[in-house]
Amino acid sequence: MSNHHLFGIRHHGPGSARALIGALEALRPDSILIEGPPDGDHLLPWLIDPDMSLPVALIIYRPDQPKRSGFYPYTLFSPELQAIRFALARHIPVRFADLPQKHLMAGEHKPAMPSMAAMKILAEATGHRNYETWWNLAIEQRRDSTDLFQAIFDLMSTLRASEGEPQPGPDGYEPAQLLLLQREAFMRQAIRQEIAAGRKRIAFVCGAWHTPALVNLDDVQADARLTTGLPAVPVEAAWVPWTYGRLSMFSGYGAGILSPGWYHHLWTHSQETSDPAEVTLTWLTRVADLLRQEDLDASSANVIEAVRLAETLAALRELPFPGLPELNEATQAVLCQGASEPLKLIRRKLIVGERLGMVPPGSPMVPLQRDLYQQQKILELPPNPETTTLQIDLRDELGLARSHLLHRLNLLSIPWGIPKRVRGLRNATYEDWKLQWQPDFALAIVEASMWGNTVEEAASAFAEETAANANNLASLTELLDRVLLAELPAAAAMILSRLRDETALSSDIPRLMAALPPLAQILRYGSVRQTDQELLEHIVDTLLTRICIGLPTTCAALDDNAAEEMSKKIGETTGVIHTLREHDYAQRWFDTLEKMADQSDLHGLIRGRICRMLLDESIFDREEAAGRLSQALGRSSFAGMSIEQAIQAVTWLDGFLQGSELLIVHDRRLWAVLDSWISGLPQERFVEILPLLRRAFSHFSDAARGQLHERLQYGAPPLAEPLLINTFDQEQADKVLLLLATILGLRTNYPIGE
Repeated sequence: MSNHHLFGIRHHGPGSARALIGALEALRPDSILIEGPPDGDHLLPWLIDPDMSLPVALIIYRPDQPKRSGFYPYTLFSPELQAIRFALARHIPVRFADLPQKHLMAGEHKPAMPSMAAMKILAEATGHRNYETWWNLAIEQRRDSTDLFQAIFDLMSTLRASEGEPQPGPDGYEPAQLLLLQREAFMRQAIRQEIAAGRKRIAFVCGAWHTPALVNLDDVQADARLTTGLPAVPVEAAWVPWTYGRLSMFSGYGAGILSPGWYHHLWTHSQETSDPAEVTLTWLTRVADLLRQEDLDASSANVIEAVRLAETLAALRELPFPGLPELNEATQAVLCQGASEPLKLIRRKLIVGERLGMVPPGSPMVPLQRDLYQQQKILELPPNPETTTLQIDLRDELGLARSHLLHRLNLLSIPWGIPKRVRGLRNATYEDWKLQWQPDFALAIVEASMWGNTVEEAASAFAEETAANANNLASLTELLDRVLLAELPAAAAMILSRLRDETALSSDIPRLMAALPPLAQILRYGSVRQTDQELLEHIVDTLLTRICIGLPTTCAALDDNAAEEMSKKIGETTGVIHTLREHDYAQRWFDTLEKMADQSDLHGLIRGRICRMLLDESIFDREEAAGRLSQALGRSSFAGMSIEQAIQAVTWLDGFLQGSELLIVHDRRLWAVLDSWISGLPQERFVEILPLLRRAFSHFSDAARGQLHERLQYGAPPLAEPLLINTFDQEQADKVLLLLATILGLRTNYPIGE
């Protein structure tokens, strides 16, 4: 009689797990081998720790290349987990018995996976739409597990025979096929080791596909040739939290599951009852509860009707009891009144599920992960796989610490929190965040651990390294903004120093202009996040000085595209100047623009935009602006105007009109100049510049276009002298003020109308 017993299972299959427990209790093995990485053997005892909350995953990774990693998820209904707990509770030796990850990660290839073609043929031959539904019905929802594992072995033997075993080519096996052979060779060697240790009853729990390859242990030399001299690299292992949503994404020869929430339900209720009708009823009751939580009608009568429909569908399909497809169809027809949208909610919340595991605080983990875990507890920010919102009050010590943590994690490319918006100005006291924890963050944390052992250390070191490698001012200023939000003073000081040096050396005016806005924001609202204001003021002052000196030359002789880009940058810089009114930068900036307004080699778009800005700032009055418009349009020489001159005139007009269409609508002097110029254009000139004219007016609103149309149709009213008010009626003013006070709630019992 063979010493080893093979239990072919589906990874994360509740029926497989239930049958496996019964088989192990009957066998009473001396040792248990599990398909899995031996690199994690020392972590197996943590699976019976009372603080271990499933699902979790074993992560094996290369410390020198954290992205080279492998995840092995386990949850309550995973057969491997049940076998491990079975062994640990009875002090039975248990270990992993697969190709170690230290060998797999030394190369670039992954083991081959078997084709699903034969499994699909099997499912179709038995009248099922896919292999998933067949396996669920035949194995996972099976109540009688008598001879189940022998049946699985026979099935897999037939399927493997139909697929054919890997064969070497002229240059040997394909790398992926070779790794598959090496895996199964390691499994056979592990069985031999247990036999050599005197084990009489050895249980081997593995994916069903492998079982036929583990029967014959005779060819020791062939396995030795496959496994001797393999390259190896250092690896480390840890337990990390996992989710059902992430569990459903892993696939491979039926190992990935599409419905972990449904499997959890099958496992839980298989421990409580053996009646399939009870499983159906409790599932549809949970569906109804979920729909009620979403304010959707789902009465007890609906549940009863849905149960009947599901059972009827199963009977019509010659099934012993309803499966998930029948339950879904009954749910949509009865509980959802035929609508498909609620099924998306049911799938996310119940069929897949949103359960998130937790690992014990004392379990092995990288120092950065431990620091994050402690901060999550201190700041009362538990990870949650569901999307939640968080409003942070920056005036509160706890809120400020939460903000710092989330901003630091974002710096490390761990986007647990995404800032939704900041209320009001940048120095507002509230932040709104959208939070959602992803299992993939476990790997990101491992990758980020190279920068430090705490979140603060790692974020600061990463920011400093990024600043050292930054090659332009704009990226430095953006990084400074993020660093200040994350409260990393050492990194902020380093970035400010780099900014000072880069500002002194740079002669690229567009880049200097791009760097100015974020710095101005920090300088303007630096009271909320403490900064070196004196050094920052010096940097901004230097930037603006260099911009004002170099801008006229930079703007000379630009083509259309460059002029359009520069026009935008001039507008953005003007907005910055408005932000920094109290710092007395406006005089220098607008003096520069006023000189450029008379610069003959400027593109018309830029000159027109500058004239408009100076008009808005009251540096030019309306008469001055009308005169410059008339000069730019060349109204005295319509007939002799060349096409180039006409184009320049229209681009000047385009720049001048940017900002607000109301100016040309309501200012009759400017309207008269423009109307006279267009009316006097020769027909051929008008046709040539019409596309440019349309572009100049393209940003006008429909209402403004309507007013322009009316003015063209009916003519503009004659210019009138402005209305002068020479007297002031104090009594009427008092009545207005009292009425406004009443409306604003500042005064009560005011008799309106007196």
